[in-house]
Amino acid sequence: MIRKISEYILKIWGWTIVGKIPVEKKYIIIVAPHTSNWDYVVGQLFYFCHGMKAKVMIKKELFYFPLGILLRSFGGIPVDRHHKTDIVDQMIRQFEINDSFVLTITPEGTRNKVREWKTGFHRIAIGANVPVLLGFFDYKRKLVGTDELIYMSGNLDADMKRIKEFYRNIHPKFPENFSVGDIDH
Repeated sequence: MIRKISEYILKIWGWTIVGKIPVEKKYIIIVAPHTSNWDYVVGQLFYFCHGMKAKVMIKKELFYFPLGILLRSFGGIPVDRHHKTDIVDQMIRQFEINDSFVLTITPEGTRNKVREWKTGFHRIAIGANVPVLLGFFDYKRKLVGTDELIYMSGNLDADMKRIKEFYRNIHPKFPENFSVGDIDH
């Protein structure tokens, strides 16, 4: 029922779902561009359409009552972005102890424009030996979906270049807030 309702909502909003969900039971989905709160809503509807229960790293400030209860029920993991923590090690451990674990990360780490993306997803993927699925919201073409499932080579610069190149032609809701480093919109 929730699948059909989610598909209907996306359809009336004009969104088209593209790509496939991998058969692998463990992987990271990086999602970009992340420039709007609507990204979470569209992304969650996408997950509902596929019957997915992905975990999502979200800034801890949003986990106040009652929103925190809702976010946790949708797989939200509170993250303290202002203090260095062992979140990478914690996520690697979750991949190790769970038979099935899908983790969503926005590599920008914020809706605001940043010059460089955070690389924690890369460290988690390498440490947990899991692939990375490229997820996206293209507001210009009204596409939400996934593309390639890739394994990180271990060469951070080469992996990030490959990933950022994919996002070069994806259109954010707020283009002024999106940057992939030397490949700006």
